[in-house]
Amino acid sequence: MTALISPEELRDELGSVVLVDVQWNLSTAPGPPGRDLYLAGHLPGAHHVDLDAELSGPPGPDGRHPMPTAHSVEQALRRCGVDEGAAVVVYDQGPCMAAARAWWVFCYFGAGFVRVLDGGLAAWRAVGGEVTTVVPEPGDGDAVARPGGMPLIDAEGAAEVARCGVLLDARAPERYAGAVEPIDRVAGHIPGAVSAPTTANTGPDGRFLSHPDLRDRFADLGVTRGGPVGTYCGSGVTAAHQALALHEIGVEAPLYVGSWSHWITDPARPVATGSAPWP
Repeated sequence: MTALISPEELRDELGSVVLVDVQWNLSTAPGPPGRDLYLAGHLPGAHHVDLDAELSGPPGPDGRHPMPTAHSVEQALRRCGVDEGAAVVVYDQGPCMAAARAWWVFCYFGAGFVRVLDGGLAAWRAVGGEVTTVVPEPGDGDAVARPGGMPLIDAEGAAEVARCGVLLDARAPERYAGAVEPIDRVAGHIPGAVSAPTTANTGPDGRFLSHPDLRDRFADLGVTRGGPVGTYCGSGVTAAHQALALHEIGVEAPLYVGSWSHWITDPARPVATGSAPWP
């Protein structure tokens, strides 16, 4: 079942879904919380969730955006008015990087039926969707966060997937190659990982490619149904976008939540540079 909803489809479902705004900016580290973007304009009735504070744990030895606690996620869901089994639509400003992280985290903690607005707020505006600056009162949902709803891997698991399957690196090619590293203290990639930037998951309009095009993209990267596959990025945000794209073609890829920012905390872990998977 698709985890995406188009702006046109969402217009018909307004009032029957809980809207969660996750506007955020990935261009800086750790990124502004996005509250100002939300206040400047959001879908009517949407509540804002802070990616840094509510969809991630504190940065540290587990990475820049480690797994949040069940309590943090549960409180965010309830404040947004999410009840047990509710239909939830998450969105950001586009092209769904932060929204994909929200989708993954909410699904991991068992939050009802969660979908991502394809193309985000930009796509919503493009079809004439209503935008408001009115902030709704906090909700009083009864959702319960139960971990384990999505597959994940740790550093050892990521290394194993790189050896025996396809470990997809969702970062930009130059970061994968170690030519530049604007955020983390060590440049390069996990040995054996394949460069698969998430920017190739979407078209010029910020919406995800069609299912046939996504199948072709990942087949070209060596992904086969049933074969070992995993995804990581710098800190577990854009890798969730990769996991969402793979979900759309029926591949449930485990996410390395700590990603590169966790991998490099242990100097014994090997680092590869250059455009090839192996050193």
